[in-house]
Amino acid sequence: MAKVTVMDWERRVRFTDGRFDEVLAPGRHRYNSRRSHLLTVDMRQRSTLVQGQELLTADGVTVKVSVLVVWRVTDPRAFLTASTNVEYDLYTAAQLAIRDAVATTAFDDVLADRGRLSAGLTEATAAHLDGLGVELVSATVKDLMLPGELRRAATETLLARERGKAELEHARAEAAALRTLANAARLLQDHPALLQLRTIQAAATPGTTVVLTPDPSYIPR
Repeated sequence: MAKVTVMDWERRVRFTDGRFDEVLAPGRHRYNSRRSHLLTVDMRQRSTLVQGQELLTADGVTVKVSVLVVWRVTDPRAFLTASTNVEYDLYTAAQLAIRDAVATTAFDDVLADRGRLSAGLTEATAAHLDGLGVELVSATVKDLMLPGELRRAATETLLARERGKAELEHARAEAAALRTLANAARLLQDHPALLQLRTIQAAATPGTTVVLTPDPSYIPR
């Protein structure tokens, strides 16, 4: 008899005489090394990155999208026996799901909110994984890449929008300043004595130079 220790984060699947026998839980176990064969399955959460692929949006624009899939094993026996490569099956399922999501979404909607593509992506991917012994935790869009021309166009549009906002704020500030000057001129016209008071206030400020211009109508005796 041989001994084996199963760690807390793993399971050992025992096959005896080529047939499935049992899944060994964490702990110390004895088994017949001549007749039994043990396979280890890691039960910890893991992630798979679906590399960027070029896809067409609903209005025919090409975008490149990558997807991050987070998953874990729930049935060690099915994980080992249902498919020769479960991770490849999961990778393909995510590819198909994101392709369908992009194909039904317009480019402007993709550009405005990439989260729109992630909505329902987990469920669509999980639909292809029945019986494989895995649970899909999440499937989300990681990177959204645009062709060079579209990227430059989007940047120019953003810069033009920001310049327009800045010019609008500048125009509003100038209009407010002009209104203030107009109100001051109207006030001085209605109350000429205010100009003299303002002049006295300015003259009282240290460092101020006051130039007095004689009244041309005044004729000394």
